[in-house]
Amino acid sequence: MFQLGKTIVSEDIIEKEFVCNLSACKGACCIEGEAGAPVTKDEVTILKNIYSKVKPFLREEGIQAIEKQGTHITSDLDELETPLVNGKECAYVTFSENGTAGCGIEDAYNAGEIDFRKPISCHLYPVRIQEYSEFAAVNYHKWPICDDACSLGKELQVPVYKFVKDALIRRFGEDWYLGLEKVAQQHE
Repeated sequence: MFQLGKTIVSEDIIEKEFVCNLSACKGACCIEGEAGAPVTKDEVTILKNIYSKVKPFLREEGIQAIEKQGTHITSDLDELETPLVNGKECAYVTFSENGTAGCGIEDAYNAGEIDFRKPISCHLYPVRIQEYSEFAAVNYHKWPICDDACSLGKELQVPVYKFVKDALIRRFGEDWYLGLEKVAQQHE
């Protein structure tokens, strides 16, 4: 672990390698698990405001789940998350013809309908942020469904922090990321 500004960063994000391999996993991270994607308080407001523009990009099952549960839910652990369809995939999930999961929010973003790409937790994955009162912990989340992404990252020699560069800059800013790059170079 090392400190960078008001963050404590796991060395795993500079030591481990990762590149999503959607042809292998078919977007399983949007389907597997026991909860929806974590969302921030700010994102709760955004999801409410953009829903009408995102709705045309969603599957009927997702629309029904959102209209029943809301654009977000609060879990039993008092955490904010995206709702699920029948306790399974995220309500915002779309599927391509070959069955690969996508994101209706990101589809609306890519179509120019909204200026919000997707929840930061999704954009950052496999990096997870844990907020504390004085700092944020920046960690690599290892999940067996992403083994193919780890293999592809190793093959292409792409460290986690480079794979999620845009998301890290979105969350912490350009200066923070430049500091991370300096630490990574010294670490080599």
